Amino acid sequence: MASWDPDIYVLYRRYRERPAFDLLAALPEDLDPREIWDLGCGPGEQAAFLAARYPQARVRGLDSSPEMLSRARALPARVEWVQGDIEGFAPETPADLLFSNAALHWLDDHETLIPRLAGMLAPGGVLAVQIPVVEDLGWRASLTEIAETGPWAERLRGVVGVRAANAPEDYYAWLAPLCPEMDIWTTTYLHALRGEDPIVEWTMGTSLRPYLDALPDDEKTPFLDAWRRRLAQDHPRRADGVTLFPFKRLFIVARRGDEASGAG
Repeated sequence: MASWDPDIYVLYRRYRERPAFDLLAALPEDLDPREIWDLGCGPGEQAAFLAARYPQARVRGLDSSPEMLSRARALPARVEWVQGDIEGFAPETPADLLFSNAALHWLDDHETLIPRLAGMLAPGGVLAVQIPVVEDLGWRASLTEIAETGPWAERLRGVVGVRAANAPEDYYAWLAPLCPEMDIWTTTYLHALRGEDPIVEWTMGTSLRPYLDALPDDEKTPFLDAWRRRLAQDHPRRADGVTLFPFKRLFIVARRGDEASGAG
């Protein structure tokens, strides 16, 4: 399991929070949840927001990283923090809201995972997820290319990073048998980042973690320097000091039908 540094992760908080709040804004206005889970809650800000927005609900944040949960537990929030993996998630009580912001792209087999999560919803419950779409981004392709070349290639051969998202039509097909109400869309955010190596800094807390964890200390800097040189070509800094960083994300808000009978 990759290690996580909450300080690096929140470095670009304003940009990372925007998709989360776009997802929160799309929740049904008549949703009155009693059981809420934030899956892959990270440092906990969205779970804390959900607890404030729905004071009648029991809110729990699930994450596999003890470092992230340590940061989350420092929040003055009415949230129960649970360490665990989404793959093994099985709530005792059907959920009224399963919320997941930028976590499911670390997991395989969405064809099974997504309907399984929907099956854990109570009648009228909502599955709300945001999944980064990374397969067609130039920076992701160059990271993979750099990992497969150079003296570190053998060490990184078995490293598994973030997974490619499926097509929106696939998610609709998987959810349709359980969720008659769905809203699925994609948004590409064009982040205007400042700094010497903003894309490296951005990914240091996420996509780079599995690669850096697999490398000895004396190979980390040469690996990062090789990627920096490639990024300087593909994403050159503008004269105003800004590096433009396009990032596409997939959103799903699906509501289970009233005929649901319990957790799946």
